[in-house]
Amino acid sequence: MTNTHFGFKTVEESDKARKVAQVFHSVAQRYDVMNDVMSAGLHRLWKAFTIEQSGVRPGQRVLDIAGGTADLSIAFAKRVGPTGQVVLTDINGSMLGVGRDRMLDQGLVPLAVQCDAEKIPFPNDYFDCVTVAFGLRNMTHKDQALAEMRRVLRPGGRLLVLEFSKVAKPLAPLYDLYSFKVLPFMGRLVAKDEASYRYLAESIRMHPNQEELKRMMQEAGLERVDYFNLAAGVVALHKGYKL
Repeated sequence: MTNTHFGFKTVEESDKARKVAQVFHSVAQRYDVMNDVMSAGLHRLWKAFTIEQSGVRPGQRVLDIAGGTADLSIAFAKRVGPTGQVVLTDINGSMLGVGRDRMLDQGLVPLAVQCDAEKIPFPNDYFDCVTVAFGLRNMTHKDQALAEMRRVLRPGGRLLVLEFSKVAKPLAPLYDLYSFKVLPFMGRLVAKDEASYRYLAESIRMHPNQEELKRMMQEAGLERVDYFNLAAGVVALHKGYKL
């Protein structure tokens, strides 16, 4: 059997998806509150920057992978307007339900699809833009997911990956203290779930750094790949094109 990582633990590949699902079923209802608390609201700025970098225009098609509570989908829906299309996807039904309800609350008609990013149920060359925000690190076969995202992009389309990354070295000790001491404590206090936020900290450390993810995107067939470090590398936005 093939093994992979779940945080710092080694698990069978077939078991990782179930464990990740348990994490997000557990935190779905308090996910947005915890995002605000643990990032001091910065996640909103990071997502706004992603929207600006997308270059999405009215009438275009956007796929929001692992879109969870629909922050990006809502913003994109306002950009593409009634002539465009935004598809919200997530592998986790609890997260998808929260995102769908949020879109309805905003007066939007959601197109929400529960699916695995490694097997995207859309045709080749369909979307103008594909985004994945804070979801790639939870995927078992990241290379396969990236290849699928490229497949569904039309020629000239772009993929944007917003994800936790490698923080600048001088800040690493302080960031480790925050990640492994403060973050689990906040998870216990706010979300009533310390273990899930301990997994979050561990999964960030196991995720490819900026240059490694750039290489993976290039190997998936994306071109003109570049990245922006945000908050001293706590988060990075990678951008690549299907040419």
